[in-house]
Amino acid sequence: MRDGSGNGTGGPLVEAAGGGVAPEGSYGIVVIGASWGGLHAIGEIVRALPGDLAAPVAIVQHRSRESDHLLAELLQDQTALTVREVDDKEPILPGYAYVAPPDYHMLVDGPYFSLTVDAPVRYSRPSIDVTFASAADSYGDRVIGVVLTGANEDGAAGLLRIVERGGYPIVQDPETAEVRTMPAAATRAVPGADVLPLEGIAPRLVALCGRTSRPAQPAAQQAARVGMRARLARASRRGPS
Repeated sequence: MRDGSGNGTGGPLVEAAGGGVAPEGSYGIVVIGASWGGLHAIGEIVRALPGDLAAPVAIVQHRSRESDHLLAELLQDQTALTVREVDDKEPILPGYAYVAPPDYHMLVDGPYFSLTVDAPVRYSRPSIDVTFASAADSYGDRVIGVVLTGANEDGAAGLLRIVERGGYPIVQDPETAEVRTMPAAATRAVPGADVLPLEGIAPRLVALCGRTSRPAQPAAQQAARVGMRARLARASRRGPS
């Protein structure tokens, strides 16, 4: 039942859907934002993700308040993950892909999602920036943010917040995006982000997150974090291109 009034608290939930527990320090959530052209791009990614991905996936796709609720069904037909359109106070669990409902902001609120009807951000509700910022504040350096195709700059500020909290930034190569505006804005906001063609994003997510049946090695995850921080530091020293 959606009421958009919750403000739950608590740390990130790391218990896997099958009863296992994610290793300490592993990536706890993947947040994906898309706008124009996003249905195709998101479908390509979730199609290539295993059903036992060790981190939950939260998806924000811009759509109008009048849009129907078929996005989750369309994605479910393409993925082994369990896809749900989020309700207020929905628990966050690995093995699931969660879709923001139309006309609500979706916040990552510790081990749950919260929905709000606060004012649109960059003319959008749901807003990618809102979801990304809340994920960064809840999960710190255990967040992976992914910005895909889109026609505005939503997601750039949220991806920067993720980086400021130590998370891992991924951006679709603007040259492969149906509309390059949004990924181009994200690369300007986060020079040094991991810029990948669309087909390279899912393999990177699996490598970073691991699977509940085959968890990623903590040493490999820590090496990825250290490498990304060094890359971001080098890009920051170079300044805007």
